[in-house]
Amino acid sequence: MKDYKGEEILVIPRSLFDELGSFQGIETDVDRYLDAILDPKNNFFMDRGAAEEDPSFKQLIPYCLFKHGDSYLHYVRGKSGGESRLHAQGSVGIGGHINPVDAREDHLGMATYLAGVEREIEEELNIVGGHTNKVVGLLNDDSNPVGQVHLGVVHVFELDTDQVTSNEDALAELGFYDAATLKGEMLDRLETWSKSCVEALV
Repeated sequence: MKDYKGEEILVIPRSLFDELGSFQGIETDVDRYLDAILDPKNNFFMDRGAAEEDPSFKQLIPYCLFKHGDSYLHYVRGKSGGESRLHAQGSVGIGGHINPVDAREDHLGMATYLAGVEREIEEELNIVGGHTNKVVGLLNDDSNPVGQVHLGVVHVFELDTDQVTSNEDALAELGFYDAATLKGEMLDRLETWSKSCVEALV
């Protein structure tokens, strides 16, 4: 088991996901899931090392796409990234775990979740100008070991400018690409979650 140095992350029981209606790929009926998975009685913090090896829990991962005009931000995952199983793959999603530092007065509800989203973005990107942020879907992929223990909440950030730079070595070769390019020559090099987003949402 990899040493995550005692990191705790927000999870829900897999049984709740199944009860709400499990799916493979993208689900755009956000309201059906979001209120339930962000209800404090349905989620809790769990040791990441244990969660990464236990598919009876789903780690909640905000997965954020950044759009300027008709183009989306794309990057390549560097070796310094936290998930070694995704290194060198292309991605259109920025995301990470919700940790206890994100906890707000709502006790693991929407405010806690959104605080985690904001922290992850600030840690990983420098964005010049304003933006809007909308949850557009949920993402699940049980076909591989990474996907089996994660549940993505897909956000689209509409950016006022394309002035975006990386704060981390793990995000390399940042650039904006249109839908035709992402769905064409770049598609086969995308990580599984990004491929699902590009095919269903872009």
